Amino acid sequence: MTEAVPPIQAFVFDAYGTLFDVASPVAACAEALGEPAAALAKLWRDKQLQYTWLRTLQGRYADFAQVTADALDFALDTLGIHDAALRQRLLDAYRTPSAYPDAPATLAALHGRGFRLAILSNGTPEWLDTAVRASGLGASLDAVLSADTVGVYKPHPEVYRQAERALDLPAAAIGFVSSNGWDAHSASAYGLQVMWCNRSGQATERLPTAPAYQVSSLDALLDLPIATR
Repeated sequence: MTEAVPPIQAFVFDAYGTLFDVASPVAACAEALGEPAAALAKLWRDKQLQYTWLRTLQGRYADFAQVTADALDFALDTLGIHDAALRQRLLDAYRTPSAYPDAPATLAALHGRGFRLAILSNGTPEWLDTAVRASGLGASLDAVLSADTVGVYKPHPEVYRQAERALDLPAAAIGFVSSNGWDAHSASAYGLQVMWCNRSGQATERLPTAPAYQVSSLDALLDLPIATR
């Protein structure tokens, strides 16, 4: 007999790329960067993620602020950009990335429906606190959880396990929302009920344990049956 899946009691959101636009720091400096801006945004993000995975595999943890700075240095060097002041502007801008326009209203609506809400991110506690306060999302959140607490990065199971511990709920009662396909598949493998917010129309990852739902925007979550009470 198949065991019934418990109803969703809480929603946990990835931060960077899901609630916050990771391209916004480069956009804020686009005039100074000129033509290489788009290439920098992509390379910086790609290398940032690679460093989190590699450091976790190597057992050589450094916090997200350091990883982000290292990734930026690689990207700037690759593109031949050598400007210390511009580098600092980019790092400062990453502390307060723009929230996606649909993020505040979606979180407020879910909060109003009685769901508990949290962020689960690779970001440092200080960076997350700064971004949440700057975006005004804090009023809807019950917890902000950081990979820094466990000293490894997603997709390590210990990161996802924080959601269960903090909310005192089993994984199957937690809805997890991420715009990153690899994150969505990994959270699903852990046992969370996953909604992939596929903002950019990415191809489906060739990984097991696919997300239960796929939407193209955060506000589309509000129409899913698991988000109603």
